[in-house]
Amino acid sequence: MNKLLLAAGALLAAAMSLAPPAAGAAELASAVARPAGRAVGESFDGVVEAVRQTVVAAQVAGAVVELDVKVGDRVKAGQQLMRIDARGADQDAAASQAQVQAARAAQKLASQDYARQQQLFQKNYISQAALERARSAYDASQAQVAAQLAQAGAARTQTGLHVVRAPYAGVVAEVPVALGDMALPGRALVTLFDPSALRVTAALPQSLQARIEADLQGGLQGGPALRVELPGLPAASQWPVPVRVQVLPLVDAATHTLQLRADLEPGLAGVAPGQFARVWVAGGAGAEAAASITVPLASVVRRAEMVGLYVLDSAGRPLLRQVRLGRVLGDRVEVLAGLAAGERVAADPQAAARLR
Repeated sequence: MNKLLLAAGALLAAAMSLAPPAAGAAELASAVARPAGRAVGESFDGVVEAVRQTVVAAQVAGAVVELDVKVGDRVKAGQQLMRIDARGADQDAAASQAQVQAARAAQKLASQDYARQQQLFQKNYISQAALERARSAYDASQAQVAAQLAQAGAARTQTGLHVVRAPYAGVVAEVPVALGDMALPGRALVTLFDPSALRVTAALPQSLQARIEADLQGGLQGGPALRVELPGLPAASQWPVPVRVQVLPLVDAATHTLQLRADLEPGLAGVAPGQFARVWVAGGAGAEAAASITVPLASVVRRAEMVGLYVLDSAGRPLLRQVRLGRVLGDRVEVLAGLAAGERVAADPQAAARLR
């Protein structure tokens, strides 16, 4: 029995060795990764952030009894966002107002008494000391009224703090509380940002400071020397022209990088804080800026968050490799990492996947 099995295995192996290669393996279309033919400069990762973003925090303690907004809502300046239970504050305000009325009544009585004492003093019925005591009581009543008015004003202000309003027109980015939650002084209630004022922030090496500042002094911001890319937008909107570029005069001592801020024009559709961005800096005079590697745009494979290419090995077998892409140049796309010039990639990723 063992001899029969060995013989059958040998025949099967011989048949497999004589079998022709899979149909279509030699017909797999490929493209060569080649330089773009021009220098594209260096790219640095950045992020879109709001120029004006505010965390509205509670100033008083109390339960959230009314919640008027949710994440993504657009609000106007002064619009009510939520309301905190203000019953205790309302009672304090009412008590302060009653104390004001009592102080005013005492002031009226002291004023009348002082007027009578003046008349008696003019007729020499009372001494100078008695008149001064009446004047002192009248002054004290006036001071008491002023103090009670100030206390009542503070109570009214405290009552107003239980209504949370938008400091400016914007978009609600976060609401970390729910109806019934306890608000405490300093606790974040709502995060707002102004969508009309966005910018791209990136950390650049300190070695580029002189080149960038020279470009900005020459009025080249937004031009070929310094460009901003938003890869998440449609191709027609991926290259917004910044309205202002600023290099902060501080260098991070740990990373030796400086921060660059490029203000975007207002009204860009699809742009929101937190989006990924790139800042491209062209090579200066005499700088060694290597040309980028490009492949056909149709050869790119996208699977969820993975971006890759089917790279052909020496035997022509397609192997999926993750890469990092750059700018789209017509029908080709830059490959920033993961591929070397001269390597061949499958022009048809679906056909390559079937051969694997």
